[in-house]
Amino acid sequence: MSPGHRDVATVGVGGPVGSGKTSLLSKLVPRLREDGLEVGVIANDILTQEDADRLRRRFAGVVPEDLVAGVETGACPHTGIREDPSTNLRQVDAFVDAHPDLDVVLIESGGDNLAATFDPGLADYSLYVISVAEGDDIPRKRGPGVVDCDLLVVNKTDLAPHVGADLETMRRDASDVRDGPFVFTDCKAADGIEAVLTHVRREVLFD
Repeated sequence: MSPGHRDVATVGVGGPVGSGKTSLLSKLVPRLREDGLEVGVIANDILTQEDADRLRRRFAGVVPEDLVAGVETGACPHTGIREDPSTNLRQVDAFVDAHPDLDVVLIESGGDNLAATFDPGLADYSLYVISVAEGDDIPRKRGPGVVDCDLLVVNKTDLAPHVGADLETMRRDASDVRDGPFVFTDCKAADGIEAVLTHVRREVLFD
């Protein structure tokens, strides 16, 4: 899959609040940097820069500070990634203007339901992150985020025994509702991170 007109690959990372998107980014970004890639990160929030500030602290010394930016959507973050992604696109362009050798931008956006999908003009490839702590029935609810993303990430598998979630049920349901791939991850232990990277590298970066 080739990047769009901006000559930089864009990867959307969506999912409900608390699903572990920031933890996933914290594992992916350093590994992409180890691949020799220049990486930018955008965090979507409604009215604040809090998420972006948290990522700047987390990526200090790994990603230049001016390659971590916050987009304030003024409404549901889904608006800024789906209905009108122009603000995010302008931020990608600003990154490229300042860093012409930029290789990939990861665009994070939260939400409280399963409907967060990325406009294909914004994200060349999209991940949707869910947490087993939200219940093992999440995949079979068939939200657009779960069904339509390029890669479904079922995160926080370490919590399954503590919340009564059946991972095999989630695996079966994910397979039933999706035509595309899915990966189970435990970001604390870095389990499944290499599998996520394999998909991103193959489909977006090194095709």
